[in-house]
Amino acid sequence: MNSIFGQIFLGSMVIPITILVQIWFIKIAIKRLKVISTKKSASASSDGTLPVVFVLSLATLWLLAALSIAIWIWAGFFQLLGCFENLEESLYFSMVSFTTLGFGDLTLPQEWRILSGMIAANGLVLFGLNTAFLIEVLHRSLVKEHS
Repeated sequence: MNSIFGQIFLGSMVIPITILVQIWFIKIAIKRLKVISTKKSASASSDGTLPVVFVLSLATLWLLAALSIAIWIWAGFFQLLGCFENLEESLYFSMVSFTTLGFGDLTLPQEWRILSGMIAANGLVLFGLNTAFLIEVLHRSLVKEHS
């Protein structure tokens, strides 16, 4: 099943899984941020910047954890396909491809190379989703602080 259409089909099965993981993490973050926003922080500075920085830092780290899971999912997928000799190579390739860094020192076998573009597109989509969420968190935090 490593024809062009087979690769597109398989990649199209992995991408929604990573998106669902990311959305699940965002859903949990939203619930936790609602709880945090209703509580007054005793350690907040007088200008209110500490809570905003703290909340944004926590949200960023949480989303990075979700991105790490997506990279692991792709690495596991590449291991299942037998694309690399070991897990370290699969993780390395997944990370540099997902982040679109693409060093090129390690590449997929020719019969699976279409998946390189799919993992890069997946990374772009998830980074965009995370960016939108973090901007919304920052916006809501700043609006709440100034109201």
